[in-house]
Amino acid sequence: MPWDYHDGSRALQDRFDTRRLADRIEDVLCSETVEGYARSFIETADHFYLGTVGPDGWPTVSYKGGDPGFVRVLDDRTLAFPNYNGNGMYVGMGNILNGSKVAMIFVNWARGNRLRVHGTASIDFDDPLAATYEGAQFVVRVTTTAVWPNCPRYVHEMQSLERSAFVPRANRETPVPGWKREAWAVDALPDGDPALDPDATVL
Repeated sequence: MPWDYHDGSRALQDRFDTRRLADRIEDVLCSETVEGYARSFIETADHFYLGTVGPDGWPTVSYKGGDPGFVRVLDDRTLAFPNYNGNGMYVGMGNILNGSKVAMIFVNWARGNRLRVHGTASIDFDDPLAATYEGAQFVVRVTTTAVWPNCPRYVHEMQSLERSAFVPRANRETPVPGWKREAWAVDALPDGDPALDPDATVL
């Protein structure tokens, strides 16, 4: 696997007598590939959390949402997902462009299941997949190095009431967020931002 249990991990495993269990989980449940249950989990997900690390060593975590299937399994080692218009900071995406490894966690709140993915990521601004995602700025591809289910014990049961209206979808106008029309932001928006259109729908 891509990680070795380090001194900190081993110290806690030994303190709580879980070294055998940790080694068994790594041996039995962890894989480098996306297959079966993991593939189905990812392909039906409508969100995940993405972790990256900047060159200063500080990590960041961001939420990524879309319609089910927005994360695609291209083969047993490759995932792809779109980057949509956001707040323009590009902290996590910038980390990827700078060479950061990535961690992804998928959660099914209704079933209480979790899936974790580690990998290396890349951004190609000429990726042909971008044209197949409505409203995508670009596509991120992830080469998986570790895939494993996570203990569901402490996942709170929740229901999804409605998917975000801001997810770009074909044959409909994508609304702009109200904060982009506020005084502190509007004069700093990039040229061509949809929020600059006086006729845009604002939510």
